[in-house]
Amino acid sequence: MKEPHNHRHAGYGMIVVAASLAAIGLIALAVGDDVLFSDNIQRGNTAHFNECKENDFKTDGCEKYWDRINNKISGIYVDLDE
Repeated sequence: MKEPHNHRHAGYGMIVVAASLAAIGLIALAVGDDVLFSDNIQRGNTAHFNECKENDFKTDGCEKYWDRINNKISGIYVDLDE
């Protein structure tokens, strides 16, 4: 009969799974009070994008959108001072 050598790997896998579940639990406890945590982040990002759009993407912090504008897919065309 073959001696099984994968018990150690299965044990390490179980430890990794337990650690990841514990990390998920800690994150859930940290953000548990704010049930709209990700929604608030998305609303803030959308507000920032709309503010940049009003200023033609020329204000500080709007550089991160430059590679995604001025193309047919976005439908946003502005003159950038690069």
